[in-house]
Amino acid sequence: MLASIEDGRERLGGLSVPLASTIANKSRTSYPPRMSRHHALLPRSTRTGPPALPVTGEMTLALARVHEFCGQARHTLALAVAAARPGTILWIAPSWRMERLNGEGVAARIDPGRLILLDARQIGDLLWSMEEALRSGAVPLVVAELPEPPALTPVRRLHLAAEAGAAEGSVAPLGVILTPGEGGAQGVESRWHLAPRHDAAQSRWHLERRRARAAPPAAWTLGPAVDAQEPRLRLSPLPADEALPKSPPSRPQARQAPHDPNSPS
Repeated sequence: MLASIEDGRERLGGLSVPLASTIANKSRTSYPPRMSRHHALLPRSTRTGPPALPVTGEMTLALARVHEFCGQARHTLALAVAAARPGTILWIAPSWRMERLNGEGVAARIDPGRLILLDARQIGDLLWSMEEALRSGAVPLVVAELPEPPALTPVRRLHLAAEAGAAEGSVAPLGVILTPGEGGAQGVESRWHLAPRHDAAQSRWHLERRRARAAPPAAWTLGPAVDAQEPRLRLSPLPADEALPKSPPSRPQARQAPHDPNSPS
């Protein structure tokens, strides 16, 4: 074994000089400049945000994300979204709540046959069921009624599940959480508040976009469509007496000179 190694070294030593000259000659050979790794073989595409669902007017909701609806009429707003989103709707609600969706109200907005109702026995089951439904990518719209706004970590998990469902499922799911009062879930894509403003003439609501990643706060009147047979609601500008107040620009206060006790008052 040692002899063979020594023989190999001698053979390599005999080729060392011509091999070194060959390497030196190749190093002097001119080659075309190497293409920069930053050179784009194809034109770069403009990066755009996730696809959005046009609900009505200026109300749009990014798909594969989770949005929060709050206010007294949040269920009505969720049904308005369901009317704009074709396909199956999974509606998750706590089993211990006495309030239920009104059948006539549902039928006025969507086909009740599209609706799948799921009762959750525990609070943790609400978020778990929604997360699994979003991750499946099989349900276009998932609505969950929550007793309180969730924390940041569960909301992030819902976002990741919706993104996974859009990448691996058949549709890009849309998640909606319904929270009581003024809402306040952390990390949601957008937050919408709907309150009734009915009068003797017609039913209407006051809609506010209170938070959105790509849009400023705004408010509208949500009311029935011009066509009485159209189930979808429509947005219109707020009346002058309901417009959002614009805070006046703050004026710098003039600094007062220190009072001199020896000066005449």
